Amino acid sequence: MEIVVVSASIGAGHDGAAGEIGRRLEAAGVAVRRLDYLDLLPTGWGQTIKQAYAYQLAHAPGSWGRLLDTMARPGATRGAAWLSTRAAQRRLLAATGPSPAAVVSTYPLATQALGRLRLSGRLRAPAIAVLTDPSVHPLCVAPGIDLHLSPNEDATARVRDDFGLPVTTNAPVVDPRFHPGRGPAGVRAARQRHGLPPDARLALVVAGSWGVGDIETTVRDLAAVTEAIPVVVCGRNTALRERLAATGKAIALGWVDDMPSLLRAADLVVQNAGGLTCVEALASGVPVISYRCLPGHGEANAAVLERLGQVPWPRTAGELGDVVHAALRTAPPTRTAAPSAAELIRAMTR
Repeated sequence: MEIVVVSASIGAGHDGAAGEIGRRLEAAGVAVRRLDYLDLLPTGWGQTIKQAYAYQLAHAPGSWGRLLDTMARPGATRGAAWLSTRAAQRRLLAATGPSPAAVVSTYPLATQALGRLRLSGRLRAPAIAVLTDPSVHPLCVAPGIDLHLSPNEDATARVRDDFGLPVTTNAPVVDPRFHPGRGPAGVRAARQRHGLPPDARLALVVAGSWGVGDIETTVRDLAAVTEAIPVVVCGRNTALRERLAATGKAIALGWVDDMPSLLRAADLVVQNAGGLTCVEALASGVPVISYRCLPGHGEANAAVLERLGQVPWPRTAGELGDVVHAALRTAPPTRTAAPSAAELIRAMTR
């Protein structure tokens, strides 16, 4: 039995979810083959999509929010579904092979293509869509998909009630190394590993793998309201890292391979997108707040996380101080147990 997992190398969240699902399936004895949807598009399209997305987030984030709003309209969603299918269908069907046990998508445009291929009968294997954000954008769900896997009950209700599609809630799709339980010895070891101050309060500021958003203002605002030292994960944004290091107001890190130990070193996580690192921090039992969120998916995710009582979202610098101090005093909420995505995918193939 082989399960095909289709992701996209745009940011780190889609690939992160695909990698963890694949790891758990392989641990259960299931053969897994990974595909990158962007590689299945006509030559040059995938790179153009990645570059345009990165440029928008870095230089015109408001345009990204407006684009997502536009794509949420039914006609635009249908058009994107048609184009994403037409552009990739030949290579996608060839790459999945004649008889996979199931095809799993962690990327919205791949989800749209798989849903249409299922409806047309050209894809005979069950198709499963994994939602990687806490909020639900219409591009993330598709008629024809046999099962949508949702990260929370709020999203599950929306997929079921607003779209009328099959859905169930799954546990966070994170590596088991992200888990609660940080004793003093573990915190000291984690800080030593990353060269961080052993005794200071540390606020870990994350901005995705590309280091996007108004991070420098976030650092200034944090410095004004708390004694916690900002530790900024700049990802692949070397220019941001150099600028922050020059100010002396933050500890600026580049790409971090060992996020589980870095989260164990932190007293608080400040995030702006509601993506993979936010899920990992919550799974690790570290308090999280949303701040200066990216337009579009960042603000939509922050609203859902706030509504669920998982992550507070101060909208202004004036609100930030009270929220930070409260988060440092309060244990994060526990999550209701749910089956893993890998378990639910395996159940679809039996």
